[in-house]
Amino acid sequence: MKIAVTYDSNGQVFQHFGQSQAFKVYEVKDNKVVSSEVIGTNGQGHGALAGLLAAGGITALICGGIGGGAQQMLAGAGITLYAGVSGSCDEAVAALLAGTLSYQTAANCDHHGHEHGGECGGHSHGQGCGDNGHGRG
Repeated sequence: MKIAVTYDSNGQVFQHFGQSQAFKVYEVKDNKVVSSEVIGTNGQGHGALAGLLAAGGITALICGGIGGGAQQMLAGAGITLYAGVSGSCDEAVAALLAGTLSYQTAANCDHHGHEHGGECGGHSHGQGCGDNGHGRG
């Protein structure tokens, strides 16, 4: 199993899925992390990220804020979502494997079509969290 976590340069869960510059990917066997690496998104954002993760064999994603369109794309790619998470990436994965991760099942970044500064760190591009410029998602 491979778990990806939205990653900031301080090792924390990045709080806006669609603007993630990197993911920390954990390879898990027998419910234990056997390896991890940080991978870049190559500037891809919003809708393209679900495809990037699916192509990498990711089966689960831990993130902070994420919009409904991105959630749908992840579900369509067969990726289990654990949203609304903050703190250390390593600790979040350990909690997931232990069955103690606190997460949300509903979109927690659903402010499409206007600028905002909440969970996601704000948008300056006039798009909502799940909006890739071609509609929601």
